[in-house]
Amino acid sequence: MTNVEAKFRLGNLEKVRERALSLGFTGRGVLRQRDTFFRVAHGKLKLRDEGGSAELIWYERPAEAGLMLSDYSIVAVANADSVRRVLEASLGVLAEVRKERTLLMRRNIRLHLDRVEGLGEFGEIEAVLADGDSVESMRSEVDELLRALDIAHGDLIAVSYFEMAAPRR
Repeated sequence: MTNVEAKFRLGNLEKVRERALSLGFTGRGVLRQRDTFFRVAHGKLKLRDEGGSAELIWYERPAEAGLMLSDYSIVAVANADSVRRVLEASLGVLAEVRKERTLLMRRNIRLHLDRVEGLGEFGEIEAVLADGDSVESMRSEVDELLRALDIAHGDLIAVSYFEMAAPRR
């Protein structure tokens, strides 16, 4: 799958949430996530545990500020602890990130408002490309949303949370 995404620092998470709701986003819940990142030859691999459900997520995207194009694959995992132990033993752990994520949706666009342990508050807009969608039209829509949410270009970041945090090992 492919998406266009933007990640950004937040000065006021609640203000952005309220603005997003006024733009037609709907709340889908608050998630507590534990992401364990593993060493891999290319891209990024993480095990996301949401306390009762888990997914193995591989993705790659260029490290550049602004709007990024990501390719990713997601596989449901039945036993997160066992999978974590196997991947840790075979690949090694880069870092672990714990966060509280407020999920909002509008059509094919996900807005994540995150409180990340040890890092602060951030947002992510992910516009999932469907068949027939052009990358440029999605980039335009994400850019319009950033302006509507009053996110400055200087607030955009190009790295994952784990790259901002000190490695666990």
